[in-house]
Order: sequence, then structure tokens, then C-alpha cells
Amino acid sequence: MDVFSRYAPFIQDYIFENGWQTLRAVQNAAGEAIFGTEENVLLAASTASGKTEAAFFPILTLLSEEPPLSVGALYIAPLKALINDQFGRLTEIAEEAGIRVTRWHGDVADSAKRKLMKNPSGILQITPESLESLLINKHMEVPSLFADLRFIVIDEIHSLLRGDRGAQTFCLIERLSRLAGCSPRRIGLSATIGDPEAAAEFLSAGSGRGTVVPHFESPKETWRLSMEHFYNSGPQADELKAEREGNGRGGNGAELVTGEAAHELLPEEEASDTAPELADPGVAYIFEHTRGRKCLVFTNSREECESVCQMLRRYSELRHEPERFLIHHGNLSASYRESAEEDMKDEDSLMSVCATATLELGIDIGKLERAFQIDAPFTVSGFLQRMGRTGRRGDPAEMHFVMREEHAEARAMLPELIPWYLIQGIALVQLYLEERFVEPPKTDRLPYSLLYHQTMSTLASSGEMTPAELASRVLTLAAFRRITQDDYRILLSHLLETGHIERTENGGLIVGLKGERITSNYKFYAVFQENIEYSVHAGPEQLGTIVKPPPAGDKIAIAGRVWVVEEVDHQRREVYCSLVKGSVPAYFGDCAGDIHTRILERMQQVLLEEKTYPYLKRHAVARLFEARGTFLKSGMDQTPLIPLGGKMYALLPWLGNYAFLALERFLKLRCASRLGLRGLNASRPYFMQFTMDASPAEFFRVTREEARKDFDPMTLVYPNENPVFEKYDEYVPEELVKKGFAYGVLDIEGMKKRVLGWEEC
Repeated sequence: MDVFSRYAPFIQDYIFENGWQTLRAVQNAAGEAIFGTEENVLLAASTASGKTEAAFFPILTLLSEEPPLSVGALYIAPLKALINDQFGRLTEIAEEAGIRVTRWHGDVADSAKRKLMKNPSGILQITPESLESLLINKHMEVPSLFADLRFIVIDEIHSLLRGDRGAQTFCLIERLSRLAGCSPRRIGLSATIGDPEAAAEFLSAGSGRGTVVPHFESPKETWRLSMEHFYNSGPQADELKAEREGNGRGGNGAELVTGEAAHELLPEEEASDTAPELADPGVAYIFEHTRGRKCLVFTNSREECESVCQMLRRYSELRHEPERFLIHHGNLSASYRESAEEDMKDEDSLMSVCATATLELGIDIGKLERAFQIDAPFTVSGFLQRMGRTGRRGDPAEMHFVMREEHAEARAMLPELIPWYLIQGIALVQLYLEERFVEPPKTDRLPYSLLYHQTMSTLASSGEMTPAELASRVLTLAAFRRITQDDYRILLSHLLETGHIERTENGGLIVGLKGERITSNYKFYAVFQENIEYSVHAGPEQLGTIVKPPPAGDKIAIAGRVWVVEEVDHQRREVYCSLVKGSVPAYFGDCAGDIHTRILERMQQVLLEEKTYPYLKRHAVARLFEARGTFLKSGMDQTPLIPLGGKMYALLPWLGNYAFLALERFLKLRCASRLGLRGLNASRPYFMQFTMDASPAEFFRVTREEARKDFDPMTLVYPNENPVFEKYDEYVPEELVKKGFAYGVLDIEGMKKRVLGWEEC
């Protein structure tokens, strides 16, 4: 197919006006799949490869040739910022054909939404949470809004493959399609799909269509990559271990053509060492290497994001330099986030932004020169997305890891002497370079929390329904294929008993008084965990939100600055404050990572192998060499069970979070009495420490014997435990919460495989 000739004239004009000489491979492949089939399409291509245009050029062509009688294309994105970014790009392309693009999320004015409701047409951009709200609050308008819906584009689909939020999104797509009587094709977009077949199956579930995954020749990617290690104080690793640098000398990072054998070191980089005395060495390194450039500084938590931004701004002040650091994370107000986004899009800006995952996904923020990553991200997918923020104007993608660590105390136990973040960072990079590994979809959950949520959402939107009708609406959604009718009866009986739903005189079910308090709250639309948040105000300005506000007179950190609390209104959940100088830690609630077993296995290999890596810099080379020495001298290369003295041992199982968690419980609940095992303390997912009376040989014999038994996973739930794991588990009957945790969260199969693999130990 000549895809360009098939495009509508206004698309061809847009291409000419932008000076494109040829279509990219992904655009040709997408055009053939969308024009030439009626199937769903999964487009997996590198960041900045033109996936959005690849999907929307044919979609807009088809919509212009046969204008729909309602919204014709629904674009679902996981972040408001991504919608805001794509809104301008899509509007520019579509306006020539008179196709309207509408945004719909919490920061969009109601007037734009009312305009769409009055005259449904064009493209609607929305988040999963706003789509949930629309289905509940605009239930009667859904048929007219979407009766002729042709396409649903799910952007950054990889971010929806491993949790309840993704399952919620596809529940909403199925519910919308049924309610509107439409059968739209699904178009999934991502730069980081590790298992295209599994992702294609996930995309098509419940659609009644297959999924086409176009294959095309991707251009070779060139990366500029470095990884450096810093102790937070005192001498650095190379100063302490200079005599050990025979393992390989570090350079200034490496330029890598991924998939190729050759590596070229970057030229020496000049940067004056003018950070303030006694500065945090890792943050000072970032301070110096962002000067005169537009950069992103990624952290793994909002607390660390605030802390790092405070330090960087303080360094600017001490050096009498203009302020050049902005901040962006999910607890900031829309005005702060959008200001940072606009600043980054300014081609002349030399500001840098400290950010969390909110700037990880496909937002085009102009000619970004560098990304920095403090410590290792949890996933290969996250690493690739963050790396992909750079290199968007023809330059190589560029990322610099900064691994930070405290000096170990003199009495630290052996596993604490391993720089886990440094080893994890190397493993993430090597897994992608060597195997193109990216985390696969997680589809084996028993999502009872989501089942509660979609049950209440369906009742709240539709009104009274018979139990059979409710079950036919909810249990038939693809996300709940593993849940039985008996389990659903247990859930409904519990919700009747607790007042979340009520039975009418006619025998139907409606939302009860207790349920109304939950479904009427705007936070009900989200299925991810949230903390009780207080909005923070400084005069007329809203700064964002925090959890656990301190009393008046204490200080808080938000928006990269420090504020003194003047008043806390607990009833309205509002905090009033004023700006002061100084630094304090921030707290925005707990955040857990999802680390795959394959990453831990590659970490073990990093410690076992002798090779160095071209992207490691001087301190990192020395610290890796030291860690490998510790690993070998302690015997960690020979056995996962390390004696620490007396009856104390450390166990390094090299398992991801959910298999590690299963092993903890397996040892405590099925092996402890036979081993005399006590005081198990876990540093998930790296190692666990405990005391036991048994010998190492007895440990391996007993654990293998127990692992061979065909035990019920429910035996790994502690007595009297209600293992609430997801947001709405607290409203689910205890027996289902336990079942969902035992059968859907704990990776017992992965744990057993590892224990039985200890045969030779």
C-alpha cells in the first residue's frame, strides 16, 4: 500500500508543510494495518519515532472521509500532562479538516466539556479516572456521545499492563462500548513493549477482534549513557580503593549503539567544581552537569524529588547564580506542573526540572539535552521511558545515573555492604542491551478490589439492577475472567450486610447509604492507592497537596521550597503557610516498587561476572570492584545462605518482589518450626536475615521438602491477618481479600522454582 497517497489531502499538506521527506517505518506499517484491516493494532516503536502521528494520520483520514455521528475517536492517556501535550499537536493536524479535539480531565474548564456534550464529534482525550467519572455522572449521555465511536487509542499502554489501573481502563472501554452500542477498534501505543504477543492479547481482551502487531525495521538507537556512584559524605570509592582499580578504569560514560558490539567513550567533559563546600556529592554532581543545559532530574519518590530540588536551589543561591531548577510531581497543583511543562517546551530555556514518573511518559518537552536518574528505577520500562525523554531532535538519547549511598557502619552485616542500587542500575541497562527485556503484562491477578469498584460504579451509573443483571454486566468483563460466580455472591452478600448496597422492595440492588459516601467522592474514580491529602495554600496560591500535615509553627516542603505552617483546618483538609528559608523532608505517602525476578537474577550475574561496563565512571568502577570482592570473599557466589556469625544467617534468593514476599511467608509459616527459625527481617527484594538452630544443610533439605508439597497458597496468609493490598480491599470480605492475596499477589510458583533450584547447595 502507498500509505502517503491513502492519507487525506490535509494530512499530506501537513507533512509537506513540516518538511518531511519520507514517512517513517512505523507510519507506513501503522497505515497498512489501520487502512488495510479491521483489527486492533499494537504499535511498539521507540520514543520520538512518530507513533502518535502514525496512529492518527489514518484515523483522521477515515474520520474526514466518513464523518462520525458522535465522538469518532477516544484517546486515553495515563497522565493529564500527556493529554495537554498531545492536545496542541492533534489540534494543529485536525483543524484543517474541521475535526474538533477536546480535552476532558480535572484541570479542564466545564465549558469545554459542555460544548462537547451539546455537539459530540471529533476526538476526545481523557484519563481513565475522568472516563470513570463520565460513565457514572453522564451515564444517560454516553450513547449519544459515543454511538458512532470508531477508534480507541490507548497511549503508553505499557504503563497499564501490570496493575488495577490498566484493568480498570479496559473495563471502562468494554462498559462504554456496550452502553453506546459501538464496536471501536483499539490502537495501543508504546515505546517499551517486551512481549508484543502478550501485550496484544491484553489489548484485545473483550473486544471481539484480534490484534495486528506490525513489524518494521527500527532505526538503530544511539545512547549516551553514564553511571556514577557517590558516598554521601567522606572519601569516594576510588579514593578508598585506588589500588583495586586493576579491574578496569572508568571513563566519562559511553556512547552506545544499542544492539551493536562497539562502544565509543564520550569525550572528556569540562565542568568546574564550584558546588558549595560540604555539599551532597551526588547532588553537587548534578548541579554542575546541568549548568547551561535543559535537563530532567528523575527521582523515584516525591519526597526525594522535593529534597533534591531544595538542595539544588540552595546551591544556586550560595553560588549567587540565577535560579534554574523547577519541580514536577503528582502532588503539585496544576499551575505548578503546567508552568514547568511550558518552561521546558521553550527552546531557549536552560531550566532543569526535578521530576518523578509524571514526566516519564511521552510528553514532548522540546530539545532536552540530558536526563539524570538518582538511584535505579524499579523497572526496565521506567529506565527506557526516562531515557527516551532526551534525544528528540536528532541527537542521541542521553542519561546519567547518579547512585548514592551512605558509608557502611563498622558493624554492618555482609549484605548491607553491597551497593544494591548500583547493581540494580547495571542490571536494568544490561538486560535491555543484551536481551531487549522489558517487563511483561501481569494478568494472573484476582482483582477483588477492582471487582468491588466496578460493581459500585455500575450500580451508581445505572441505578437499580437485579443480582443476575449486575453479574452479567460486571463478571463478563475480561478483567474478571478468573473470578467465579460463587465469589461474586460472597461479595454481594457482604456489601448488603455492610450497607454498601441495598435491596429494594422489588428485589433489585441499589447503592446503599455507606456506598453513596464512597461513590460520590471524586477520589472514587481512581483505583490506585491514595493517602488522605490536605491542600496547601500560600495566600491566594494553591501549591499542591501533602499528607500528615504537621501542627502550626512546624515546616513543610512542597514545590521545591520550605514553608512554615500557619494554620491547619482538619475539617476542610487545608493547610495555610508562608515561605521561609531552610530545608526539611517532605512526605507524600508510601510508594512501593514492582521489581521483576529477571532483574534480581541479572543483578546476581553482575556480581559474579568479571567484565566492566563502558558506561561506568570512575567511582562506580571502584565501588563495583569492591562489591564483587565482598561478594566473592563472603561465599555469596557459592550459596544463597550466608553465615553472619553465631546462629544468624542472611539469605539472598534473587527473586522479584512478589516471589520474595512468598518466600518470606513460606519460611515463617511452613519451615520455621522445623528449622528453629526466628526474627526474620527482610530488606525486600534483596535479602533477608534471621537466626535459626538448623545447619545450612538442614535448611536446604527442609525448604526443598516443604516446597515439593502441594500446599494451599492460603496457608501463606498469617493467622488473623487481613492482607489489604489494593485500594478497595477494605470493603471486600476478608475471605476474598485473603484469597486474592494468596492466589493473585504472591508468586508461589516463582518461589517454589527457586527453592527447588537449591538442590546442589
